[in-house]
Amino acid sequence: MAQELTAANKEKLVSDMKVVISDAEEILRATAGAAGEKMGEMRAKIEASLRDAKLRLADAEAALVDKAKAAANATDDFVHDHPWQAVGVGAAVGLVIGVLIGRR
Repeated sequence: MAQELTAANKEKLVSDMKVVISDAEEILRATAGAAGEKMGEMRAKIEASLRDAKLRLADAEAALVDKAKAAANATDDFVHDHPWQAVGVGAAVGLVIGVLIGRR
């Protein structure tokens, strides 16, 4: 079974990670006044984990953007190399959408 994530799943993962990081930062701000050696150690550990997660998230976003650009470039190249096929596909998709909308 393939372990690869689809682009939509990767985008959802990135947005979920942003929410988790935001929530963790909010918790850190809320507990800023809490004293104690154990709390200080926990805050330092969480801050380090957040920095690491932000770096990984930035890398994942960059990879998603690169793949999207590559797909757009491949599509552009195909359309330039095969303009009539692209027009035919566009017309077929338009026809299918028109039939589906017309049924309602």
